Amino acid sequence: MSTHRMHTDEVDIDDSLVRRLLGKRFPQWADLPVTRVDSAGTSNAMYRLGEDLVVRLPRIAGAADDVAKEHRWLPRLAPPLPVAVPEPLGLGTPAEGYPFPWSVYRWLEGETPVIGRIADPGRLAKDLAEFVTALHRIDPADGPPSYRGEPLAVRDAATRTAIGELRGTIDADAAAAVWDTALEAPGWPGPPVWIHADLQPGNLLVARERLSAVIDFGCLGLGDPAVDLIAAWYVLPAGARGAFRAALDVDEATWARGRGWALSVALMECGYYQETNPVMAAIAHHVIDEVLAERHPRPRM
Repeated sequence: MSTHRMHTDEVDIDDSLVRRLLGKRFPQWADLPVTRVDSAGTSNAMYRLGEDLVVRLPRIAGAADDVAKEHRWLPRLAPPLPVAVPEPLGLGTPAEGYPFPWSVYRWLEGETPVIGRIADPGRLAKDLAEFVTALHRIDPADGPPSYRGEPLAVRDAATRTAIGELRGTIDADAAAAVWDTALEAPGWPGPPVWIHADLQPGNLLVARERLSAVIDFGCLGLGDPAVDLIAAWYVLPAGARGAFRAALDVDEATWARGRGWALSVALMECGYYQETNPVMAAIAHHVIDEVLAERHPRPRM
């Protein structure tokens, strides 16, 4: 069975293709069982390979460049990080009609956190802050710009278009006000730092109620550290955001930019994936609701 298509330019990927690619490139792994990983991920298809490995294949050309980036940088970034990150074990090449490079990684155990079902959100907030702090402190020398390394102002037109398209589904005026506040916040005064730039539930793994791994570094690169604050609204409930912010010790301007990033990303995901990826769209709707509720707190009952 093919993986579900979410993009007009998406290539067909299925179990048979994965087996053929392995047979050609990595015959030592070709006889291991191949099982599609059920995921709401949008850029890559993943197949568990035996017990200890996973094959990751870009769905679209836009994700193909991420393969070389992850193979180059993840081994260098991993040692100082407090949780596991993907470990590249094999670099696949285009073959069998599949046009992109692809990867074999070591399988990482854990479950993605589910919004509203996090057992210890305060602990997760601190774990996330420890990861973000450690990543931002790594020497940025020679690092590439992040996929989300642009100033918020560059996203202004697209964000306002998304607000307009969702009017009637969301409180468009409140969303515009939050966006205005983010744009008015002073920019990051320091040099760009390493950022993950996509700290969403599907890119985190939790084991025994603790953050155990961070995955999918397709957006990895140098940029404004505020981008990694999106986890506050994408992952954490309102009651745990204070612990996250306090552990990071960020100022009001950085927090406002982070809130703007969360809103902008969620608005665009909400529109794009509404029909093709209901899970991603639902998460995006939740993020928008949380951002706007923070501007207009819900009354206590």
